[in-house]
Amino acid sequence: MNKFADNLKKLWNFIWKEDSWISWAVFIVLVYIIIKFVFFPVMSFITGTSLPLAIVESCSMYHDNKNFDSWWDNNGQWYENNKITKQDFESFTLKSGFSKGDIFFVLGVKKEDIKVGDVILFSSGNQNRVIIHRVVSLDPLGTKGDNNALQFNKMNNAEQIDETNIHDSQIVGRVTKGRIPLLGWIKLIFYEPFRSHSERGFCK
Repeated sequence: MNKFADNLKKLWNFIWKEDSWISWAVFIVLVYIIIKFVFFPVMSFITGTSLPLAIVESCSMYHDNKNFDSWWDNNGQWYENNKITKQDFESFTLKSGFSKGDIFFVLGVKKEDIKVGDVILFSSGNQNRVIIHRVVSLDPLGTKGDNNALQFNKMNNAEQIDETNIHDSQIVGRVTKGRIPLLGWIKLIFYEPFRSHSERGFCK
């Protein structure tokens, strides 16, 4: 036991006190192992979802005006046509949307517990992409990005994402109000060069 404690102390001193590229490399590897094999499995168990933290990767839920009345004037017609009033929307979670790069805490959820106005994660499309959009119908379960003019269906987007009829097996979880603004850019910045020009950069 004493030998184990001595080795642990040596490792600790090596990582935190020795200023070398090797100690930095060991530190990065250890952080990766702890996050991947300890933190995320524990978070998944607690939250009941395989994706307890989600980074927003697009501007589909961005509101370009912080004034809700102004945003509704420009975007409300679609919702009114689909029987969602301004008063309804004002009661929704995250009614003012959110931005690319935000990180959200996610909880597992059953389809029957989802309400119109919730923001959920679901997988869809030929790349099985995870989408973060707002629920706009329950039967069938459908979503829409606040900043998108239309709902995705298999015919109107290259990835063949369909958010007009989401099945139980596609649901990843429901977004909570807990948000870390823009921190996800630490990861996204490495993917930006590979995106199409229209998908790059901050929301505006």
